[in-house]
Amino acid sequence: MVSIKDVAKHAGVAISTVSKVLNKYPNVSEETRLKVNAAIEELGFVPNSIASALSSKKTDRVALLLDANRHAQAIDEIPMKYIVGAINKAKELNIDIITVFFTMIQEMSVEEVTRYFQSQSIEGLIICGLSKQDTVLHELIATGKFKIVLIDAPGVSESTSSIHIDHKQAQYEVAKEMIVTNKASFEKMYGVGMKAPDVADDELGDEPYEWGKKILYIAGKPNGYVSDERMQGMLRLAEELDLTLTVQTGNFSELQARNITMEFADEQDAIVCASDLMAIGAMKALIDMDIFRPVCGYDGINLMGYAGKQMHTVKQDFQEIAATAVKEITRLMSGKEGREVIVPHQLIRIEYKDVIS
Repeated sequence: MVSIKDVAKHAGVAISTVSKVLNKYPNVSEETRLKVNAAIEELGFVPNSIASALSSKKTDRVALLLDANRHAQAIDEIPMKYIVGAINKAKELNIDIITVFFTMIQEMSVEEVTRYFQSQSIEGLIICGLSKQDTVLHELIATGKFKIVLIDAPGVSESTSSIHIDHKQAQYEVAKEMIVTNKASFEKMYGVGMKAPDVADDELGDEPYEWGKKILYIAGKPNGYVSDERMQGMLRLAEELDLTLTVQTGNFSELQARNITMEFADEQDAIVCASDLMAIGAMKALIDMDIFRPVCGYDGINLMGYAGKQMHTVKQDFQEIAATAVKEITRLMSGKEGREVIVPHQLIRIEYKDVIS
């Protein structure tokens, strides 16, 4: 069996240097790090002493993995709410939890990520926002070496649970409520079959104009788990209400949503956004264009209250979701099998007075 002493000898460094490289200490030169990693790779070294310690006794130590860079370019409260919810519940359950950002491990192989968590006696992982492109994390999950809870990503196995709201249903519900509510207001104001003064002219022919049929949908990220589910909700609604959807990808970016709105909103009746941040970008663009279109968002972040208009949105309780994930990871670490957990959501309308009270 290859030992840390063998690695040190092969690399021509001290045992303590190998330990520093394994534990990602910053005060190691890049040349030494490469030399040690090459020795580890050539010898096929795995710190079995750490793995044995983990298998022989419970550590009750969990890592919360977050990708803050995937959320927004300015202010985004979602990662902080996850952290607060997880820490509070971990304290209540008397377990230790650390926060790890995706950027800290993005250059590592699955073996390196495994050693990184094992070196810190991590028994369970809570992963927020796993994407289809996170291949190393997918490989890590498949190894079964850690108990894992996925937030907003599918994947249930003996050692893995998935926690999420019903994104397909929630997107369907909030878009339908916004369209139906505003359609009633529109017809009360302008009459059935009439066109609002600021709606762009169309070749209507002999058919009466029916408000609420032309919808701009600003979707999230391509091939994202959450984005795919929300898109399915919109497609279901489009079929049910016979809508004409103009779909554009906003990448959860306020700026991209603003630019999309500037280009397409004039020909649309309403705008549905797959996140509140994109809804804010859309609303600000409409103000600059000096036209009105109903807008709805998704997530229920407080920043939505500063958009200038009251908007429909889906409220997710991110702190409670994180707390539920901590409870679920303790359940897995106690020997239970993985499962799917669907948490509730709410349809709300946010305005300024709601976020300052």
